[in-house]
Amino acid sequence: MAHKFWLFFAQAVTVCIAVLFVVSALRPDLLAWNTRPATPATKLAAPVAAPAGTAAGRLVSFSDAARRAMPTVVNIYTSKEVKTQRPQFMDDPVFRYFFGGEGEGQGPAQKSNNLGSGVIVSEQGYILTNAHVVEAADEIEVALADSRRARAKVIGIDAETDLAVIKIDLPKLPAIAFGHSDQAQVGDMVLAIGNPFGVGQTVTFGIISALSRNHLGINTI
Repeated sequence: MAHKFWLFFAQAVTVCIAVLFVVSALRPDLLAWNTRPATPATKLAAPVAAPAGTAAGRLVSFSDAARRAMPTVVNIYTSKEVKTQRPQFMDDPVFRYFFGGEGEGQGPAQKSNNLGSGVIVSEQGYILTNAHVVEAADEIEVALADSRRARAKVIGIDAETDLAVIKIDLPKLPAIAFGHSDQAQVGDMVLAIGNPFGVGQTVTFGIISALSRNHLGINTI
């Protein structure tokens, strides 16, 4: 008799513990010892005042800077004739006898197209770009952010710094404002605006990682 009573008691305790476990997992608010007043650390629903000088609920954004700079960034399309090297077998007199063709050396000229970016630095149409973009180009066309296009002419090229100045003739051109490079510091955020692969104007950003680097084999100044 005592053994049966003890077995019944053990089963009842096991069932009660199982019920408490289920309630604590699904409805912990029903347990008196799990109810406690909210502390300042748990009051997450209270609104937090925005820092002074910032709009409430607005994330940090570079949209204002990008909106000011993007109209001054242009796409530069260049083309030039490139003489191709004719295969040596075409200079064979026997080949020319059966298949035609005269002369030796270079083959027919082909058009080579290039794509680059530049920035308008003057309302008079002066544009700063890289020297390797426009050097030896036969034709230079500039496309503005407002969809206008114009032919450009080279004003000057400095291969040592890989810089070039070209000029277009269009009215009401937006121009970028130059900053002061001597005020730049490592860690400053900078934006890069261009048209990689011709997919359209794109904006990205990074930081200045170093200043006045040289002896890297990529520049002479």
